[in-house]
Amino acid sequence: MKKAKRMNAFSSSIFAELSAYCQKRRHLHDEWIDLSVGSPDLPPAPFVREAIARYAEEPNAYGYTLKGIREFHEAVADYYRTTHGVVLNPETEVTYVIGSQDGLVHLPMVFADPGDVILVPDPGYPAYATGVAMAEAEPYFMPLKEENGFLPDLRAIPEEIAKRAAIMFLNFPGNPVPALATESFYREVVEFAKRYDVLVVSDFAYGELYYDGNKPVSFLSVPGAKDVGVEMNSLSKSYNMAGCRIGYLCGNADVIREFATFKSNLDYGIFWPIQKAAAEVLRYGGDFCAESRAIYQSRRNALVSGLADIGWTVDCPPAGMFVWAKIPVGFTSLSFTKELIDRAGVVVTPGHAFGPSGEGYVRIALVQPEDTLRRAVEKLRASGLFERLAADQR
Repeated sequence: MKKAKRMNAFSSSIFAELSAYCQKRRHLHDEWIDLSVGSPDLPPAPFVREAIARYAEEPNAYGYTLKGIREFHEAVADYYRTTHGVVLNPETEVTYVIGSQDGLVHLPMVFADPGDVILVPDPGYPAYATGVAMAEAEPYFMPLKEENGFLPDLRAIPEEIAKRAAIMFLNFPGNPVPALATESFYREVVEFAKRYDVLVVSDFAYGELYYDGNKPVSFLSVPGAKDVGVEMNSLSKSYNMAGCRIGYLCGNADVIREFATFKSNLDYGIFWPIQKAAAEVLRYGGDFCAESRAIYQSRRNALVSGLADIGWTVDCPPAGMFVWAKIPVGFTSLSFTKELIDRAGVVVTPGHAFGPSGEGYVRIALVQPEDTLRRAVEKLRASGLFERLAADQR
């Protein structure tokens, strides 16, 4: 059986590799704590679950929805107006995606030709690389460095690369780096995009998960952003609806039209009850988001302070559902990850899996209850690893 050449760009995911490694080591620990996969452990709001069940009882709920229902599009527009001060036309500036990964992977196939350059954050969400490969484009990695506040340095992009660029992906708050973008940075992005005719795609999947009152800036709220870009969002993380596979793309009307045309050749829409429930949560889910933020912030505080107590000082993330943790000297990201598995039965994700600049870090997901995170810290303490490292440094 012949395999398409494009498949050479894909390999097994880091999560499959970690799972296989843990299986080989399963005899070492009675309890395993998995902080690797970023899937919410909390359920959706009760009124969302009730809405899905109620609408699923409708006998006419099981047909194709095609372009998406108007109520969902209007709810997206209402949400952006009330939350970010952005005015969207629900008919021309909003369309659905079957979860943000669906949109992120497919967008390059609409707006990049083989050989075009796509600017991607490094480290970044693996779906960006998948989209680049599917479009047979070339990635250009924009390093996210601590000294730059984990924002890409647009001035460091070579002129010849900028002229060939078709798309720029941005992700703030991000995965795996939970940094926040500033309005001044987004103004630079708009100017860059206009100068080089680049489509900006803002991945805003973690926009509702922020702490200490540090509300993220929506790219679309910056003057001129709709001229050059779109914003992608998902209900997976903010509303714990990961399995529902619903999100949206909004912004530039020309981009929305072309993407919707492409999507009309791929699928027949999203299950009607899911869209109805999604519209309700976008309109009435503000209190639920506030409660989720409080839970994640408490988890963040417990983990970061606990790690500091055992000698592992990590940055306290201002947003998102991950801690981006610098690893001790003397390890690679993968070797340190395996050390945590072998010694403590605690599973994190090595930073190199997210791009070359991820080396030297691990990603820790806040996807377990606070008590479980505290147990993970105690397991790390009991391993003696950090005592040994401290002794070696002395």
